Amino acid sequence: MSEAAVVPDQFLAWAEKLTNFSKAVTTKVPIAQTPKELVWTLNKAKLYRYIPVVPAEKRHPIPLILVFALMNRPYILDLRPGHSFVEFIVKQGYDLYLLDWGSPGPEDKHLKFDDYTLDYMPRAIRKMKAIAGAEEFSMLGWCIGAILATVYAALRADDGLRNLILLTAPLDFSNKESITFARWVDERYFDVDKVLAATGNMPGEMIDYGARALKPVDNYVLNYLKLWDNLNNPQVVEAWRAMNTWVTDNVPLAGGAFRQLVVDLYRNDRLMRGEWIIRGERVDLSKIRANLLTVIAETDHITPPCQSEAVMSKVRSKDKELFRVRGGHIGIMAGSGADRVTWPHINGWLGRRSQ
Repeated sequence: MSEAAVVPDQFLAWAEKLTNFSKAVTTKVPIAQTPKELVWTLNKAKLYRYIPVVPAEKRHPIPLILVFALMNRPYILDLRPGHSFVEFIVKQGYDLYLLDWGSPGPEDKHLKFDDYTLDYMPRAIRKMKAIAGAEEFSMLGWCIGAILATVYAALRADDGLRNLILLTAPLDFSNKESITFARWVDERYFDVDKVLAATGNMPGEMIDYGARALKPVDNYVLNYLKLWDNLNNPQVVEAWRAMNTWVTDNVPLAGGAFRQLVVDLYRNDRLMRGEWIIRGERVDLSKIRANLLTVIAETDHITPPCQSEAVMSKVRSKDKELFRVRGGHIGIMAGSGADRVTWPHINGWLGRRSQ
């Protein structure tokens, strides 16, 4: 065969690979497929109950509510069939609920942590307890969702919270040299009021860029090289496309909450210092009495471990555990090893405390 006949075949193969690569990068895939029903709404927020698959007599009597970050879609918890924390935990017999914050519009720019923790969360939790027929409940908060869960647990310690699970919780902002975001939003370089005056809410695209820029080579080069090198592996491509669907589907962060995050937490560390005032109430972490499981990702570049450790000595919980996982901010719950390490540990810890 002549060299002239070989070159076109190679070119066609390369062109086909490029087409498949482009399709994988630009096409959304179905996610959040575990069956659920809408049971409550308030403004943009929605409370879902996942359809139980275990008979009532075999289910845990203590319901569990999931609280995710304000500026990301919560379906990272239910990414794809066969690799979904939600699917896994429902099969373990939990009565499971998800608080989805939705996407704030321009009219929501004044929403603050005060509104989320003292208006939205108490109402959603009351609805959950009414449906479940339970006075006690468990709550799992991830990332900024862990801040919300912590504030709620401190301000409403007598509301029936039995078990509190915090995942990669950014609570301690004292070690600013170890927190890249803290340096980026330093008042010398970042005028939060000027930004919000121009945008109203903090755009999801800006938040996404900030997160990606923490590891630019990994996120803008190596991530795509991994896909290119594995285009012939359907399992890798499926997982990559599902994660990419979530990563590129960001929502704005309400302006009021963003300002609190920057000024009260990143700059002044008011939560850990006991100086954060939420609608006239001081957030006192020593009032938290719920059983506590704090999960830390050892290589987390978004929420370094130092941000999650100190809460253990602040709470009054008699039953508390710090669990360290090898992995990053998202990988510990949605990575390839999450179903072998993090999920079983959460289930084992929570199951013993949900009887």
